[in-house]
Amino acid sequence: MKKLPIGIQTFDKIIEGDYIYVDKTEYAYNLINDYTYIFLSRPRRFGKSLFLDTLKSIFEGRKELFEGLYIYDKWDWSKKYPVIKISWDGKLQTLEDLENKARVIFKFNQERLGVRCEESGNSAICFEELIKLAHDKYNEKVVVLIDEYDKPILDVLDNLEQAKLHREFIKGLYSVIKGSDAYIRFAFLTGVSKFSRASIFSGLNMLTDISLNPKYGNICGYTQKDIETTFMPYLEGVDMEKLKIWYNGYNFLQDNVYNPFDILQFIASGHMYRNYWFETGTPSFLIKLLKQRNYFLPKLSDLKVDDKLLSTFDIEHIDIEVILYQSGYLTIDKMITNEILDTIEYTLKIPNKEVQISFNDYVIRYLLNGDVSEKEPLMKSLLSAELDKFKESLISIFASIPYNNFSKNNLDQFEGFYSSIIYVHLASLGIKIIGEDVTNEGRIDLTCFVKDKIYILEFKVDGQKGEALSQIKSKNYALKYKNSPIYKEYSEIYLVGIEFDSAKRNIENFEWEKYL
Repeated sequence: MKKLPIGIQTFDKIIEGDYIYVDKTEYAYNLINDYTYIFLSRPRRFGKSLFLDTLKSIFEGRKELFEGLYIYDKWDWSKKYPVIKISWDGKLQTLEDLENKARVIFKFNQERLGVRCEESGNSAICFEELIKLAHDKYNEKVVVLIDEYDKPILDVLDNLEQAKLHREFIKGLYSVIKGSDAYIRFAFLTGVSKFSRASIFSGLNMLTDISLNPKYGNICGYTQKDIETTFMPYLEGVDMEKLKIWYNGYNFLQDNVYNPFDILQFIASGHMYRNYWFETGTPSFLIKLLKQRNYFLPKLSDLKVDDKLLSTFDIEHIDIEVILYQSGYLTIDKMITNEILDTIEYTLKIPNKEVQISFNDYVIRYLLNGDVSEKEPLMKSLLSAELDKFKESLISIFASIPYNNFSKNNLDQFEGFYSSIIYVHLASLGIKIIGEDVTNEGRIDLTCFVKDKIYILEFKVDGQKGEALSQIKSKNYALKYKNSPIYKEYSEIYLVGIEFDSAKRNIENFEWEKYL
């Protein structure tokens, strides 16, 4: 069997080293023929770098690498193009780091192409000169490939002033591409985030963003078909449905796809279910934002956003939902066309069990300064419908939250705070949860689905005893699930009313009934 290409992002190394390669050259062929300037946004570790390097090998005319692949008998291999490749690897914490890295990048490209820039001190001038020199030497238009174009900004996103400096530097650098249009055959930029045109792309208004083009939805990632064909010999004995629940679920308007890093690590680790992708980059800046803005975490179970929100990012006006989506902690569930307003909206979801468990565990540890010791008791109590034990676990959770979490705010007086605490602990169990589910009578605070059971939870702060459970019953919240064929697999419904005392910062009253 072929080897697993773990950590390998170079196309020729994969082919020549007899590693697995999932053929993406049909996408490459179509892109090259349909567009000149392209931008693609995908989360980290999704195969962007490998796809970009595949383009490099195509334009360099390395026909021998593509035998047996889609593009092999379709591309004119006699034409070879000079390729300039920019990749922002390494840590770029200061403007000096960035400038030095740019000089190294352009020096490497000069040596590879056999040309020399007269102006090596100014990166933008050197870049422009490099394009013209390569064009003149090879008598062909130049291909420009930029991998992780936004990394210089994302590396310092927690420092706004530094991020602005980095933004202006790369903005000036990338604007060279538009000014060199006469010399360019093709340009392809990849990144995690798409910054607004005003901030980065003002000089690149000719870029076509294919990030949400359904035709290219599977350009990165492994499809279910890939799993059931290419990878099937490596997955003998694996519960394929469980694999799908854990690692599938990312969607970019074509098929649901797996993150390649997860699948390769899962196979290499002897089929152990772990948070492989999540561990490669912790969302520390995102956690800071959630804390600063007192974000209502149950929103993550059912978000609706517009088309513009998903496709733009601005460091002066950071939107948490945009970061969550573009970094891979949320993905597209459905696309909705509003015929009346002629607009497009998207509902977002957490992609899979790996992200749901890992992200919420991270929130518990680093946002709440808590631990995950109550996970097992919580899960056992819900599986067996032992709600007195469920209550004990929740009391223990709230008691463990450090006092200094409240010392500079009055969060403990708001219902949303308690909802968020309970939501994140239940979500860390990997179970299905709906926050603020709408019925014809109102909104349910939280609904949890565990095995064959549904739990309807309502929260109140400093209210009257029995008020929470009374609201569930008076508004007939359970009817939504009892009468729907969607929920026919759930045979038991439990109504749970929880009231909090803001002075004690814990549960004051806990009542429940089984719905008959």
